[in-house]
Amino acid sequence: MDSINIKKLAEALNLSTSTISRAFRDNSDISGATKERILAKAKELNYQPNHYASNLREQKSKTIAVIVPELANNYFSQAIHGIERVARENGYHILIYVTDDDYHKEVNFIGHLHNGRAEGIVMSVSGEANDHNYLNNFGAKRLPLVFFDRIYEDIETPRVITNDYNSSFLATEHLIEQGCKRIAYMVVNKSLSIGKTRMQGYIDALAKHQVLFDESLIVDCSNSYEENSVIIKEALNQLKPDGVFTSVERLAFATYYACYDLGISIPDDLKVISFSSLEIAPLLNPSLTTITQPATEIGEQAAKLLFKILDDHQDKNRLTEVVLQSKIIKRNSTAKPAKNA
Repeated sequence: MDSINIKKLAEALNLSTSTISRAFRDNSDISGATKERILAKAKELNYQPNHYASNLREQKSKTIAVIVPELANNYFSQAIHGIERVARENGYHILIYVTDDDYHKEVNFIGHLHNGRAEGIVMSVSGEANDHNYLNNFGAKRLPLVFFDRIYEDIETPRVITNDYNSSFLATEHLIEQGCKRIAYMVVNKSLSIGKTRMQGYIDALAKHQVLFDESLIVDCSNSYEENSVIIKEALNQLKPDGVFTSVERLAFATYYACYDLGISIPDDLKVISFSSLEIAPLLNPSLTTITQPATEIGEQAAKLLFKILDDHQDKNRLTEVVLQSKIIKRNSTAKPAKNA
């Protein structure tokens, strides 16, 4: 049998090719009965619409870009899953770009995407210490952009974040309630907005419970597992904390490894809590107490904000902020010693 194209399908139904095309795009000016007849005949003849060719004619890529600092973090994997789900429901594909926390990569990616590769961008930023004005240099031609998780405060664009300050306050308070008096706060970059916000929650919780703040207990780590191993072991040996609050997931792993190497028992000698969306957190030994962000929902909400701009023509510079709630899941890494019978 010859392959069926849109022209042959139109002839079989005695309809115009434009009517067929509008039916597959689900245009409202085509009646339900006509759409049903077209779809039934298309299925009978095994016709598949060429959306790629249609997109070229409409000068649309039907693609959105997702820019993230890393993929190893389970949080970003879940967020991307949420973005992809919404994109697929809207007939779009996604392109994923990983900056490795490199500001120059981010700038290059954004510039590349303005050549028509994508219609919009969902991004968790990497270069807060740098000049962000490159985003404003595109002027009115800047692609619709939505921030999630990590943002640039000075760029007016929609964003989806979580209640990081309150979560950090409650996490620190939980360690204090479990008996900790020397709590180390481990962060990858305390100059980032997330690092600063989470650190302030930690500091304020100490103040509320009249626990002395010791700046040396704020441990600035890196993106390197090898470097973090050295930094954390040194911190545990020299600072002697009885509690550790890690601002990102990978620092919790590094702390577990360091404790194993140093013979430090979790939770008897050291209690650990971390921001993490890791699904296997309950299976770690001991199970990890986490501040769990709704990562998939964050991705979904960010994508929905983008499609409000793409489909509903909402102002792309409108400062819409969605704040979602994280939750503390208490597990064995912060447990008190069992009382003797």
